[in-house]
Amino acid sequence: MRATNTHKKPGTTAPVPQPLDRTDRAILKALQRDASISNVALAEKVKLSAPACLRRVERLKQVGLIKNIVALLDNEALDAGMVVLIGVVLDRSTPESFAAFEAAAQKVSGCMECHVVTGEFDYFMLLRTKDSNSFNRLHAEQLLYLPGVRQIRSFMGLRQVLSTTHIPL
Repeated sequence: MRATNTHKKPGTTAPVPQPLDRTDRAILKALQRDASISNVALAEKVKLSAPACLRRVERLKQVGLIKNIVALLDNEALDAGMVVLIGVVLDRSTPESFAAFEAAAQKVSGCMECHVVTGEFDYFMLLRTKDSNSFNRLHAEQLLYLPGVRQIRSFMGLRQVLSTTHIPL
């Protein structure tokens, strides 16, 4: 995989891809592990001065490689310990039906992700909820009313084997 960084040519709006150097990769790896690291500690880790490190981090944000800095929360402690994958088949494959479904899916409680997929389903949704009773309520109150849906199949997670936010660099 070749990650690229983008810079804009002077006088244009088109970004020009540039390969990430070793230092950019080291910064991104360190921030994926702990985004709360201080700039001074990060600079020391990647062997840069603090101002040079800060400039690089700001550039990585500016070009969109660092999209956001967030806290990863404890799902269990916040009553969202059950993960449910939902396979969705729409009645029709039209741009309008896809748009209507996508707009409605964004409003489903606990929906963390929604993907258009290939295969027997049109979409897969990843939901987090407290337990099977709360999922049953969510199913009855929201999922059954999603527009244009012909079939919904749910898959409840029994045990998490892997969950990561790290992108291999």
